[in-house]
Amino acid sequence: MKKQTIKTTFITLLLGATVGCSSLTQVIPPDIKIAQTLEQTDTFSELQTLPPPMGSIPVSVYSFRDQTGQYKPIANVSSFSTAVTQGASAILVQALNETDWFIPVEREGLQNILTERKIIRAAQDTNNGKADKLPPLKTAKILIEGGIISYDSNTKTGGLGAEYFGISTSELYREDVISIYMRAVDVRTGVVLTSVATTKTVLSHEVRAGFFRFVSYKRLAEAEAGYTNNEPMHICVKQAIEKALVNLIKSGIKKRIWSPKVTT
Repeated sequence: MKKQTIKTTFITLLLGATVGCSSLTQVIPPDIKIAQTLEQTDTFSELQTLPPPMGSIPVSVYSFRDQTGQYKPIANVSSFSTAVTQGASAILVQALNETDWFIPVEREGLQNILTERKIIRAAQDTNNGKADKLPPLKTAKILIEGGIISYDSNTKTGGLGAEYFGISTSELYREDVISIYMRAVDVRTGVVLTSVATTKTVLSHEVRAGFFRFVSYKRLAEAEAGYTNNEPMHICVKQAIEKALVNLIKSGIKKRIWSPKVTT
């Protein structure tokens, strides 16, 4: 009877430790999912709700780089990786392509385009030039410059925990901050038409619960559960770039660099 009571008590306390915090319902690993389309962010919705432009402006992006120089260690591996994504240029071009205000022209992979055009010209020469001539590459009026200029880790940390009679729960969080600068440059004059800056916090959240108890002489019962939730870095960079682009368009409208479409 005593063993049964101890077993019942152990199960009750274990369940109380692992489900006492409502957040611990995420302890069970999620199922494997197939590839899916990246969900749009709130900042992208803000970009889509901008007024339509008077006309789309051709823009070019040569490089929108990570200028932080920040690296982070990889768990269980004696090496380091960059703290932020190196694909900021691709994210910016995608955002430019999704808005009606700009027409992005390819510049990061310009050498690949020139190589393909040479191959086409060589093929045309073998056919005695019967094929149509290649049109000239489209020029840009605006050059988008800037990059990820800072990544500050552990800007804010905190937590809360409690322990009673061998049962413990804790909740911790950490905030990092990334900052982005973006500017529009007039290709003809090199004048910086407008410049904006945005920041985005990167949140890491951890919840743990544990049970530690001697159930009888020399018999120790111990259990622990928890989960960690980290914001994907590339999503945070995407949101910061989209917000910067929204601010860039609004700043250009305010300075009368470009104009929204007049509705009657």
